[in-house]
Amino acid sequence: MKRWIWIAAAVLAVVVALQVTPLSSQPLGVPPGPPPPGWKQLVRQRSAEFGHRNWIVVADSAYPIQSRPGIETVLTNADHLDVAEFVLDEIGRQKHLRPVVFTDAELPYVSEKDAAGIENFRTDLKKMFNERKPTPVLHEEMIARLDKAGAAYNILVLKTPLTLPYTSVFIELNCGYWSGDAEKRLREAMAKP
Repeated sequence: MKRWIWIAAAVLAVVVALQVTPLSSQPLGVPPGPPPPGWKQLVRQRSAEFGHRNWIVVADSAYPIQSRPGIETVLTNADHLDVAEFVLDEIGRQKHLRPVVFTDAELPYVSEKDAAGIENFRTDLKKMFNERKPTPVLHEEMIARLDKAGAAYNILVLKTPLTLPYTSVFIELNCGYWSGDAEKRLREAMAKP
């Protein structure tokens, strides 16, 4: 009988230890509240640590938590465009990084009828990007790219409370002091006999 009690207690302890705490108690669709402390500091730290082939993603509230160990997901509880702008500004402060920005190819086709507020979002996103020209890629393809990259490289996903579809901003980090053209010339020179 004592053995059964010990087994039951051990099983209960394991179940309690494995319980998953929800990422946020904030209901979807509720305007952002005060951001949790630390997400900006985390962006500063990661942008200093990260190099080429790492990613930072600013994602809407429905973005999935990916299970690759290299993919870290953090709730910001902050405005989506403010987070994206902060990330791009912080990357811009780093001499060793150059952002390559992608957006969901579906975004231009989402109608205001189906997602109230999407037209204003698109306008504000374009203003935020200013002269940057993000490359549109299908959402599922971006998730697959991140899954593949997360197998070998770290990725930071910053979730916001935004409830508009196909609004994620994907930022692949590239080398800030070595261009693609320079790499091409290097490879051509190496190929010469």
